[in-house]
Amino acid sequence: MAAPAELAVPPAVLVISLAALLHGGVTAKPQHNLLMVMSDSFDGRLTVFAGNHTVELPFVNFMKRRGATFLNAYTNSPICCPSRAAMWSGLFTHFTESWNNFKCLDPNYTTWMDILKKHGYYTKKIGKEDYTEGHHSLSNRVEAWTRDVDFLLRQEGRPVVKLTGGPSTVRVMEKDWQNTDAAANWIRKEAIKLSQPFALYLGLNLPHPYASPEMGEAFGASTFRTSPYWLQRVSYEAITFPEWVPLGDMHPVDYYSTFTKNCTGDFTKKEILDIRAFYYAMCAETDAMLGEVISALRDAHLLKNTVVVFSSDHGELAMEHRQFYKMSMYEGSSHVPLLMMGPNIRPGKHIPNVVSLVDIYPTVLDIAGIAIPQNLSGMSLMPLLSDKYNNKVSSQFHPNWALSEFHGCNVNASTYMLRTGQWKYIAYSDGDSVPPQLFDLCNDPDELRDVAKMFPEITASLDRKLRSIVDYPKVSASVHHYNKQEFVTWKQSLGDNYTSVIANLRWHMDWQRSPVKYERAIDEWLNSYK
Repeated sequence: MAAPAELAVPPAVLVISLAALLHGGVTAKPQHNLLMVMSDSFDGRLTVFAGNHTVELPFVNFMKRRGATFLNAYTNSPICCPSRAAMWSGLFTHFTESWNNFKCLDPNYTTWMDILKKHGYYTKKIGKEDYTEGHHSLSNRVEAWTRDVDFLLRQEGRPVVKLTGGPSTVRVMEKDWQNTDAAANWIRKEAIKLSQPFALYLGLNLPHPYASPEMGEAFGASTFRTSPYWLQRVSYEAITFPEWVPLGDMHPVDYYSTFTKNCTGDFTKKEILDIRAFYYAMCAETDAMLGEVISALRDAHLLKNTVVVFSSDHGELAMEHRQFYKMSMYEGSSHVPLLMMGPNIRPGKHIPNVVSLVDIYPTVLDIAGIAIPQNLSGMSLMPLLSDKYNNKVSSQFHPNWALSEFHGCNVNASTYMLRTGQWKYIAYSDGDSVPPQLFDLCNDPDELRDVAKMFPEITASLDRKLRSIVDYPKVSASVHHYNKQEFVTWKQSLGDNYTSVIANLRWHMDWQRSPVKYERAIDEWLNSYK
């Protein structure tokens, strides 16, 4: 497929709207349409580095040429539902209390799209939303609730690749293509008839790994699947081979994650390169779906009057740091794409400021000329896109830091990331029982050298900054209480069936070797600091 021809801050802080600056505080009449394409598991670094030769992404590159690229955009939680809850609400995870993939926003929560509708937009959502509930398995739930239990159980299938179809097989992820077709057809047939501006959201599942049913009833999503058509768009020669820290030298939380994801075993170089190549091929298919809706806007003569946003809920490690999937603050998992093009957005603009998904809520309202609530965690990105304020925005309109949190499965401690300047600071649990990490992204972009002990003053300073944003020991305690409470309720609902049910979850192969040992560990956990 060819590209088309060239055609949070704390709640108390006041959020400044560019619309208010330009229009004297008066809400403007909506002028521009909005199209947002939200993928799943798309590594944001693929949209950042100039001259990326790993995989062909023609429509991502089209957006970069026609619009703005945020070079340092981050998820507010590296897992599906909590991340999307932050994006739709404009609030950090500790405010939404969306702790995992099934405790999300209330179905009646007012999102930015609801506000657009109230102010005259025609709104439509197609595809994956995943912010009120994620339809995730019982295994996911129990894994998240019991992450504080003192045991190690392999919870995910070992990552594998699967080639399907032939050289002409374009539509591998059929459900995503059906939703993309629906969005493109709506633009061509319905959007052109509207007398009001529209806001269209398209949610994709790609490039999230596929389910692996051959692994049994409690299978995970550990299969990287694509066709020769997309794989030929990947250059194996350009794929970087990730360096791994020895298992014995891993941070304790990293080791837990690697073990539960079943990645502690031996992998051949070919296996690792194949996983990475197949993942990039899945990104290429995602890019083509983005292209379908952009082409529909062009065909309907709506492209020039539509702001297009492309982003993702989180990234994919694809065997970096001896892991796959997300649930990590490493760049492959937490760095997301954020591209914007449309009216009043200068082509080819690269924005180095550190931003995050909570900024989308106020940005969308700013685009529409709607007054921005003062209790949001994010801030409008429109000043960063404006040439008029280009030399002032870094300090005046947007703080140069981002906060991300994780409280779900495959990680045995609540995790908090503060990304600012050259540094990435990661704190865990109560800030005392688990050592923090510090990475210098300028000198160590692969995050292989934890320098927290080398730079104690910087570590302490960033921890103070993090605590000024979120009382993370208190949040961690709340999550621990929630997990224990939910597990007890579930356990009591099973009665005498508890042992047989828990022994047949995704970790069943490990559990059934020593069931008494693991049951005792759970009992000790339940009886501790109630």
